[in-house]
Amino acid sequence: MTKRVAFRWWRHYLLFFFLFLLLWSTTEGQTRYSIPEELNVGAVVGNIAKDLGLKISELYDRKLRIASESGKQYFSVDLRRGEIVVNERIDREILCGENANCLLPLQIVIEDPLQLYRVEVDIQDINDNYPHFQSMDSVLKIAESTVPGMRFPLESAVDPDVGIIFIHS
Repeated sequence: MTKRVAFRWWRHYLLFFFLFLLLWSTTEGQTRYSIPEELNVGAVVGNIAKDLGLKISELYDRKLRIASESGKQYFSVDLRRGEIVVNERIDREILCGENANCLLPLQIVIEDPLQLYRVEVDIQDINDNYPHFQSMDSVLKIAESTVPGMRFPLESAVDPDVGIIFIHS
């Protein structure tokens, strides 16, 4: 390897290392909040100023904002109180379907100097849907000679909160 090639390699290596350190220092730890689905607009999720150790006066001056990774702004920041608030009602079943976990990733961006914080909001399911059967009527034909305590299978019910429920009579 010539000296010129070695120099280029080291220059690229140092540039990559410098960028890595720069990005590492601008991304801080992770904060997670947990809220039930269907909260009203304006409901408080958490106090981001307190959790990040910022003064309320810094929030406006340093231009704190939320960048949603989902593309939809379910949350905003009340800069007067330092709180993350609900911007739009969240239906967990529409957002995450039957997935066991429903996490909304957010990026908190603070300028001057630039700092990035990753925040996750865990959307907890509430039982806001009733189970329903595919058909409204079921006919069971049970003989008189059936032993007491005998069980008979019924069709499965569907509950948007938990998926399919198997019911045994």
